Amino acid sequence: MSDNAKLFGDGEAYERRIGRWSRIVGEAFLEWLAVPNGSRWLDVGCGNGAFTEVVIERCAPAAVSAIDPSEGQLSYARMRPAAKRAEFRIGDAQALPYPDRSFDAATMALVISFVPDPLKAVTEMRRVVRPGGWVAAYMWDFPGGGIPIEPMYRAVRSLGITVSIPGVDVSRLDRMRELWEQAGLQSIDTRVIRIPVTYSDFDDFWQSFRVPEGPIGVAIRKMSPSEIEQLKTRLHDYLPVGHDGHIAYEAFANAVTGRA
Repeated sequence: MSDNAKLFGDGEAYERRIGRWSRIVGEAFLEWLAVPNGSRWLDVGCGNGAFTEVVIERCAPAAVSAIDPSEGQLSYARMRPAAKRAEFRIGDAQALPYPDRSFDAATMALVISFVPDPLKAVTEMRRVVRPGGWVAAYMWDFPGGGIPIEPMYRAVRSLGITVSIPGVDVSRLDRMRELWEQAGLQSIDTRVIRIPVTYSDFDDFWQSFRVPEGPIGVAIRKMSPSEIEQLKTRLHDYLPVGHDGHIAYEAFANAVTGRA
């Protein structure tokens, strides 16, 4: 099992914490990408199927294939009503199990930072896309604090606890453009996608970490009960809580597209 599969193995937990925000940013990404209806899609690193489902609902694809290294994530993806139209399989982004020129569009949603060799993955996406087809991706801006759970990262770090995030540099807009250029893609374009993040109250935010998944989950699993109480106190300092308890702030992702 890859490191990515170990970090994200519970599709339901991922949905509660990130999946709902993934859907919002994914809708904006697809509107910007503007791939014609009736296209053949590949979703690389599909996770629990949040983005796959949005592709099916919004893009009227002729066919959708999706791969991920985690069977736990794929099991959740297969339960999504709209995603029943997709073909899901275990797969490696760096060695896509498809012939050359099999798709009109290959996308990678919130994955590229977790791929050991991002350039190899982008090159593989270019290989399986027809000439003139789309190769695109988006990733939360880790260096800029764009991930929806950024307040949790800040609170954990304030306690002197190191949170290891793989591929932080790859999520920068200039670095993503550079990867697309190195992979030989044409007509490259980039943009920043900003979305609102809201929680009804502090408990709503905290409950999204009930299952300790991902890099932040690894850190929480190592904490003692007293440290967790300290963490909750720090979170109150970092979360923008309104007078009615409502929490609202902004998350943002960097997106890139190019043509094969």
